[in-house]
Amino acid sequence: MMRIDKFVSSQKAELSRSMVKELCKKGLVTVNGAVCKKSDAKIDPENAQVCIDGELITYRKHIYIMLNKPQGVVCSTRDGDSPTVLSLVPDHLLRDGLFPAGRLDKDTEGFVLITDDGELAHQMLAPKSHVPKKYAVTLEKPWQENYPELFKNGIVIDGDEECLPAEFVGDTIDAHKCTLVLHEGKFHQVKRMFHALDNKVVFLKRISIGNLALDENLPLGECLEILHKDVDKLLAN
Repeated sequence: MMRIDKFVSSQKAELSRSMVKELCKKGLVTVNGAVCKKSDAKIDPENAQVCIDGELITYRKHIYIMLNKPQGVVCSTRDGDSPTVLSLVPDHLLRDGLFPAGRLDKDTEGFVLITDDGELAHQMLAPKSHVPKKYAVTLEKPWQENYPELFKNGIVIDGDEECLPAEFVGDTIDAHKCTLVLHEGKFHQVKRMFHALDNKVVFLKRISIGNLALDENLPLGECLEILHKDVDKLLAN
């Protein structure tokens, strides 16, 4: 069971508990069709139909958001100098406890998962999970024929740090472009791997996590809610 004020504020970040209390006093909150005047009344969040001024509040224990992150935005909950990924979440998807599950560099674009589900984030980011992440890469120099084998065998970065095997696929039309699938998340890993091959990344975009691809129709800087039936795809190895 859950208090009405906690239920509403957990689903609608713009409504604090004190605001819900005032809405109840005004008779604007209904539970299963009946006006609820007490904000501390308890309900079954899974089954109760709660409306605020006629708007049905759909209960979701957790929320999962796909963001197509643009360059210049940091994967943090707060930053004094740059906009954060949370600043791009629209009001109707905001709720308390949201955070980015994993990071992309400030100058990297693409798929960032934003959620309030700490358990799923832990499963997704745990080193033993080896959840694949796919990147579209543009290189300063053309890729070489031996790149697929080198990545398959594990690139050594900074002289002594060995990376897990990765899958490299070169673009057959533009030799400066390729895709790379990683199964771990070292600091600046993609850039450091190509640096070890005497090449440089000039553009980087994450295009999938697990078996869930970034929606091709999602504009840079915009979000969409991931349907619960697709959440398991984030953990697919």
